[in-house]
Formats: sequence, C-alpha cells, structure tokens
Amino acid sequence: MNLLILGGTKFLGRHVVDAALAANHRVTIFNRGTRTGLFAEVEELRGDRSQGTDGLSALRGRQWDAVIDTCGYVPRLVRASAEALRDSVGRYAFVSSISVYADFSEGPDETSPVAALTDPGSEDVPRDYGALKAACERVVIETFGERALNIRPGLIVGPFDPTGRFTYWPVRIARGGEVVAPADPAADVQFIDARDLARWMVALVARNVGGVFNATGPAQRLRFGAFLDTAARALDARCRFTWVSAGFLRDQGVQPWTELPLWAEDAPGLARASIARALDAGLAFTALEKTVTDTYAWAQAQVRAGGSESLGAAGLDSEKESRVLAAWMHRVR
Repeated sequence: MNLLILGGTKFLGRHVVDAALAANHRVTIFNRGTRTGLFAEVEELRGDRSQGTDGLSALRGRQWDAVIDTCGYVPRLVRASAEALRDSVGRYAFVSSISVYADFSEGPDETSPVAALTDPGSEDVPRDYGALKAACERVVIETFGERALNIRPGLIVGPFDPTGRFTYWPVRIARGGEVVAPADPAADVQFIDARDLARWMVALVARNVGGVFNATGPAQRLRFGAFLDTAARALDARCRFTWVSAGFLRDQGVQPWTELPLWAEDAPGLARASIARALDAGLAFTALEKTVTDTYAWAQAQVRAGGSESLGAAGLDSEKESRVLAAWMHRVR
C-alpha cells in the first residue's frame, strides 16, 4: 500500500508512520517541515494547507491508496486537503475525537448525536473542539462519501505524548509517597495507547474499511482504582493512594482532567464510550502494564533531554498536592 500521512512528525503521526513502515507500506508524509529526518525510509513533502491551493501544491499529480489525516482541527483546512486529494487517494481516514458527542451523561456509541457549532464560522479550537471535529468529519464525508473513514479516539496516550495527560500518573506514582487520587476508585477510565490506534488505523485503510468508529480502551471495563493499582505494581512503586472527595478537590481549586488527568467528574459518559464496533473491526490493545512502563521510560528520557517541563502542563503540582493532602487529613481527623 502507498500511504500518505498528513502530519507524521508529532505524537500520533510518528506512531502511524512507525506502524505503516512495520507493515511494509510505502509512506509519504506531508507537513510544514519543522522537524525533518525522523524517518530514513519516508518521503517528506512540504506544505501548509492553511495557505490554500498554493500550500498544497506538493500533492499535485500524485496518487496514493489512502491518506490518514492526523492533524485536522478546523473544517476549512480539512476541506482544503480533502478537495485537493479527492481524485488522488482511494480512502480518506480522518482522526477525529470522542469529544464530538453532544451528551456525555451516558456512554455514546457511533449513532449518538454529535455537537453542533453555535457559531458556524468558529475556528476557536479550545472552546469548540468537539463540535469542530464533528464538522471536520462532515467535510470528509461530503467530499469522499463511502470512501470516508472517521475515527473517534478517546484520550491518546503513550510515548511522545506532549500533553502529560496520561504521563502524569506513571511519573507521579513512580515518585512514591502519598498520592492524591480523585474522588471515586470505582469511576470508569478509558484511553488508548497511540501505538494500538496507529496499527489499527493502518490495518483498516489497508483493508479498505470505511465508516465511523469509536476508538478507545481497554476492551474490558477499567476502574480508576484498578488503573492506579496496576500502574503501581508495574512500576514497583512505593506509594499510597489517598482518595479525596470531588467536593473537597473542588474546594481546593483542583481541576478535573488537567490537574488530575482522567478524572472527568461532570461527564461520566466520556469514559464509557462503546467500542463494540471497533473491537469487531480488529482493534486490539497493548497490556496496561506495558503502556505504563513504556510511557514512564520515555518520560525519564524526555526529562533528561529537556527537563521536567517537556512532559507537558497537565498534572497536579507537588506543592499543591501536599497542601491538598494536609488539608484533607486535617478535615477527616
């Protein structure tokens, strides 16, 4: 298979390239060229779809079996690449998000209603992320019809993640001591190892599969307490988890998801998405222990190379954690 990847040098894109090369596909990446030479076996094309037709000129006159768009957030830009590639690729695979759904009071499946932009012209990604991704999906379907493949991942985790939204937990657990854990050990958690997502997407386009798929994990229901306990065992960590109530955490100014990753207090359905369709289509998962230890090993190397700030902004500051723990212990005495 001759595969084009939009992106290819950042977190998920790097794993998609690795998966495609491991499957012996020919790979071309298209991006702005801010990072070069990461892959010796990959053709690199330079461009920027934000510059319209001129920014996509490197794609003209070329043919690929499929494209995987790993970096589309704004419908206008996705439309530019989709229209440029309409007659150049057999299938357009778009990496969307589980955040497209309009309601997370329950776990969504692929037929659940998606969010709509209140301002159709919005390109405010932080504010309208889910609705913008849903609009991008519609662009791909409008342009490619049955040749469209829209993948809706949950939180994507693992080595090279620049956000810290999962990495915080292995790093914090490995440090040991008393660890603030959010609210309820029985709460659901979902996420997907980027390597699993990448391998599966490459396999889907190789099999010429279309449609819409939620893509998160694991295959079986995972509770927050079991996740943290498994991570502690995998890292042979000497730590204790102190489960602090949601109300107390709010009173202490602790933010769900950003300061305590995977804690989605007001959106329980975000961690209960149905993945039955993806499982039927062959989605398989790395053992949780391996995801944890591989992420921690990468994080250690990253800190040595770029300092702790290179792990991303997510996570609870150690001084704030100490204050929260002290206040909680004082309260429950």
